[in-house]
Amino acid sequence: MRLTGINIYPVKSTRPIALTESEVLPRGLPWDRRWMLIDSEARFVTARQHPPLAMIDTALGTDTLNISVAGRAELRIPLAEPAAPSIPVTVWKDRCQAVPAGAAADAWFSDYLGMPVRLVRMTDQLVRPVNPDYGQPADQVSFADGFPLLLICEASLQDLNRRLASPVPMQRFRPNLVVEGGQPYGEDRWRRLRVGEVEFEGVKNCSRCVFTTIDPRTGVKDADGEPLRTLARYRRREGGGVFFGQNLIPRSRGSIRLGDSVQILE
Repeated sequence: MRLTGINIYPVKSTRPIALTESEVLPRGLPWDRRWMLIDSEARFVTARQHPPLAMIDTALGTDTLNISVAGRAELRIPLAEPAAPSIPVTVWKDRCQAVPAGAAADAWFSDYLGMPVRLVRMTDQLVRPVNPDYGQPADQVSFADGFPLLLICEASLQDLNRRLASPVPMQRFRPNLVVEGGQPYGEDRWRRLRVGEVEFEGVKNCSRCVFTTIDPRTGVKDADGEPLRTLARYRRREGGGVFFGQNLIPRSRGSIRLGDSVQILE
């Protein structure tokens, strides 16, 4: 098996940036989900409720994160960490700290969504712990839903697409790592693996939601609820949840590159 995709999503719910290589840090890939939108109650805002977010592109410049969408002027946010004090924010049931990105960013996103929002950032000094039921005491995560990385095998998507009237791209599932080879859904059972020089622990299969039904090209939800409806027919488990992909926590530091071998250790 080998690594065929590396993706980061600097602003939660926006389109990915595809990489050829990346360092791996304790909380995941550099710049992945380091920014997030919040509402007037400081709760996270995602494309689940506001699908147009899924159409926003991001790009890493020399010293700025460049944010763009068709028909609007580009927004540039400094990569240097802001000096503003942190504020409490909520991601799902987690309460953590974040630093406001500034009035210009707030105005750009508020105007685009047609509602008041703020853009906040997780700086290197701020730590959001992983759910202790699945991780170790020192494990941390960015503004991702729950874990540092998500991995999906190409074989799993191919099996799903054979069941769909209209195939969907891997982008619907927003993985950080994509792997070629192996059996469909084999990643469900991976507990320890090595990608290139970095070891990971597989800690929890990924429960999927309505986000998978949003076409990132158009920002429109599928009228038939696909591919979630088809997944629910054969990937629903007792106790609830429809699962696709494996959440990972890094267990070593290093770099990964497209073409790296993927070895299952346990």
